[in-house]
Amino acid sequence: MPKRNAHGSGTIRQRKDGTWEARYTVGRDPGTGKQVQKSIYGKTQSEVLVKLQAVQHDINTGTYTDPTKMTVGQWLDEWLEDYPGDVKERTLNEYKGVVAHRIKPGIGNVKLADLNTQSIQRFYNTCLRGTKDKKAISAKTTRNLHGVLHKALEQAVDLGYIRINPATKCKLPRVEKPEIKPLDDSHISAFLQAISGNRFELVFTVDLFTGMRQGEILGLSWKSVDLKDGTITINQQLQLIKGQYKIVPTKNDRIRKITPAPYIMQLLRQRKARQAADQLRAGTAWDNPWKLVFTDELGKHYARQTVYGNFKRIVRKIGIDESRFHDLRHSYAVASLQSGDDIKTLQENLGHHAAGFTLDIYGHVSEKMKQESSQRMERYIKSVTTENKA
Repeated sequence: MPKRNAHGSGTIRQRKDGTWEARYTVGRDPGTGKQVQKSIYGKTQSEVLVKLQAVQHDINTGTYTDPTKMTVGQWLDEWLEDYPGDVKERTLNEYKGVVAHRIKPGIGNVKLADLNTQSIQRFYNTCLRGTKDKKAISAKTTRNLHGVLHKALEQAVDLGYIRINPATKCKLPRVEKPEIKPLDDSHISAFLQAISGNRFELVFTVDLFTGMRQGEILGLSWKSVDLKDGTITINQQLQLIKGQYKIVPTKNDRIRKITPAPYIMQLLRQRKARQAADQLRAGTAWDNPWKLVFTDELGKHYARQTVYGNFKRIVRKIGIDESRFHDLRHSYAVASLQSGDDIKTLQENLGHHAAGFTLDIYGHVSEKMKQESSQRMERYIKSVTTENKA
């Protein structure tokens, strides 16, 4: 096999499997006096050279950690600090939570070099079953956990700390698609009656007839509402991050413009007038720096849990205890389809990344839609059979 020395940076060679290996010296064995050498691997010579230079920099500055001695927990800490990628703050906090509360307690003390597929699989299975100290987690949560670990280990492969990603071959549990539970017409009527006079009545009503996510409607600003054209641009959301409310981009950074029913736009006009009156009464106490549409009498944003708590009390009152705030979004989607909207229009209104995703969720037809389809076919059959008889 050919050996090459790249600018004096160490010995680099191409292996039989086509990958490249660079060897570097980390010191001498105190017993034998011989040099202790380690290897870095990569797909190309230039890739290996970059990794080699980074390792040598760490050696020269005293920050080098021997990959063979590094534990999974130590690597995860390093990965979270230096290699999380371009992710939102909330996503990074979720990564940190998964690492701190699940992965490190489970396999954090295992040496990175000793981690294998079997030990990771056993860890996943334990998470699914639960222990006396840890509650069992769902299949979806297990898959999310796997996503974090796999991503971290993939970076370890790229840096040459390990040769392959042992999480790749793990068998993941199947996630059962949850059944959506939209409100039917009778429930919607009962819900609208029950929220009458509630301080969050307008929030619930607008959400029910626009399909916005909870963070999106609570983070809706007046600059995104065009009362003249009758449109709303959804480009931000209100999120609670580490105990602090922040305005952040929408999910997947998707910006969308919707055209709600004129009834909804009229409600927003009324809301603007009432808010202006609130601001006048509040005077210097008014505090609405984000220019939010939905605020209290002093201009402060609504707390997500307060809104959700009010919603749950209302649905329990009308006998649909299992309903969630997100089911208002589902209700809007089903009502849109029943009203004649096509999947593509619904996808754009909901802000889904693709129409196929929308179809997968809402492609099933309700009994009402089946009956309407049957009646349309009946009318068609009568029309063509009548023509033939004539």
